[in-house]
Amino acid sequence: QVQLVESGGGLVQAGGSLRLSCAASGHTFSDYSMGWFRQAPGKEREFIAAILWNSATTDYADSVKGRFTISRDNAKNTMYLQMNSLKPEDTAVYYCARIVRWPKSPDFGSWGQGTQVTVSS
Repeated sequence: QVQLVESGGGLVQAGGSLRLSCAASGHTFSDYSMGWFRQAPGKEREFIAAILWNSATTDYADSVKGRFTISRDNAKNTMYLQMNSLKPEDTAVYYCARIVRWPKSPDFGSWGQGTQVTVSS
């Protein structure tokens, strides 16, 4: 049973930075591509970024390209999302998930509980 736990969210001013983590257990982490998604109040969950199982390839939504960086450490079973130059519109609950079809199709059974990111203007 895959288990994903997100952490690192918080309240930050516009222009600031946060680093999110996604700790995985219950499956062979290095076998899977992984991704970050977010859901703002009243909006659908949207794709943010994905990383191939071996970190060879990444993909980003246009809205975060150049500001966010996805990475992973397979030895630690952990994925990261470095978020810089944050904007109020980045406010959302951020989730990680396994990617079953590159780059944007999540394993809907793998969602973690999410971590709240709030960016004040």
